[in-house]
Formats: sequence, structure tokens, C-alpha cells
Amino acid sequence: MLSFSIVAFAGNLYDDLYRTWGEDRCKILNNGQLLTVTLDEVSGSGFESKDEYLYAKIEMDIKLVPGNSAGTVTAFYLSSKGQYHDEIDFEFLGNETGRPYTLHTNVFCQGTGNREMQFRLWFDPTADFHSYSILWTPKHIVFLVDGIPIREFENLERYGVPFPKNQRMKLYASLWNADDWATRGGLVKTDWSEGPFNAYFKKFNAENACVWSRGASSCRSNSKFSPFSNNAWLWDKLDYGAEGNMKWVQQKHMVYNYCTDTNRFPQGLPKECYLKNPKY
Repeated sequence: MLSFSIVAFAGNLYDDLYRTWGEDRCKILNNGQLLTVTLDEVSGSGFESKDEYLYAKIEMDIKLVPGNSAGTVTAFYLSSKGQYHDEIDFEFLGNETGRPYTLHTNVFCQGTGNREMQFRLWFDPTADFHSYSILWTPKHIVFLVDGIPIREFENLERYGVPFPKNQRMKLYASLWNADDWATRGGLVKTDWSEGPFNAYFKKFNAENACVWSRGASSCRSNSKFSPFSNNAWLWDKLDYGAEGNMKWVQQKHMVYNYCTDTNRFPQGLPKECYLKNPKY
């Protein structure tokens, strides 16, 4: 059974991450302990992990853009490459001063997403660092905030629901302008007089991860009967406490669920929404 807690990890970010775009707008500071991404009128910026993963729990502490962040998106996600890519998303949609961020989550499989759930956080994500985690195993995908699961997407391939399992993914994170859709459907634009905008990342943690290297997974054992037998975390499930916390978040803080949006899916909701005891 899986009961989540926050794990402190103070590795050097130079060892784990590449600054990939935005030139000097992405900086690693404090002897490798802090990473900043900046958005201005010219460009945003971003970084990615050096390693590729085929199943992992990836975690970082993030402090979001304060004040008037309307039009900006801070993204933290796993993704493979190509037209038919897999992707597991955290996106933080900025808002006008005094209005809350929207935490947007989505799961893509073979290039198809449309599995959005959105939340309002129960704290100010700009006042301090908070932990955000993606757990991806053969059984499920779990999104966590400060160690609390907010969403679980189960592997329901036995019912014909696609699930990411074959494509290696890297961690990506960025800060970019999306004022055509990010805030109130694009009605509120980025106010560049408030810029440049900055978000902050620290404490990268991939302690539980199946790293892909030279055509093989670091998690694979020599047993032909149980190839991942040395990594019990891959097969754990949410315990009752974690289930209760997730239910609380979804009842009190969820503002959009694709599985209840019949207007969007007039021909019928996605298959996973109809299954017995779905966890969306």
C-alpha cells in the first residue's frame, strides 16, 4: 500500500538538468541548489532532465510567478517525443492579482490528450515553495501536491483505454506566454509592464526512477518471471489515507473534470469515465 510523504533531496541541479531554451533567462544559482526560469516580451525559458525514464516518481519544489501572472503558464511535465508522444502534465495557469492560479493536469497517450482535470490550490503557490510530484508506474499515474494525491489515472488497458507504457520520457519545465488561452480562456492578456516574470525550482528528486540507458531499464532484474521485482514501488497502490486525501481535494478544490463534461463529448464520455469505480 502506498502512503505518500515528502522526501527531501538536495542534489546538485547541474548534475540532473539541462537548460534548454531561453538563453540566459534560465539560470542555475546557489551552487546548483536553485533554478530560475524567466519570461519577458522576447522569450520564455525552460529546462529538461538529462535522463530518460520508463516509469518514475519525479518531484521538485516550485514557487510560482507572484502578483499579476495573467497569461503566463509555468509547466512541469513528463513527455516523450514525436507526433504520437506520451505526456503527463502539470500546468499552472497564471491569473490577475488577487485571483487564484488554476492547476491544470492532463494525460496524453500516443498523441491524444483530452483528459484534463483542473484545481484551485488550497494555499498561495507564490508565497513559498511547494512540492509537486508525478508518479508513473505500470499500474497508474498519480499527481501529488505536497505529498497529497490530487488525481489518479489508472491503467485500464484491459478495457481498451490507452495508457503510457512504451515510450521513454524526460522531465521538462518552462515558463512561457500563453495569453491566447491561459487566463479566462484568453480574455485576459499578459501585462508586460509587470514583467519580467520569474518562477523558481529546487530539490529535484528522481530517487525512485527507472532510468533508460543503452537500451535497457535500470529497474529490470534478471528474473524472467518478474522483470521489475527489485522495485516494489512500481506495484504499490494508494492506501486508505491517500484515497481519502484525494477525495477531499477533488470534492473541495477541483473546478473542472473532463469526465463530467457532456457538452464537450456529445457522442459519449471517454470510456474510462463509465467504468466501475473510476478514479478519472
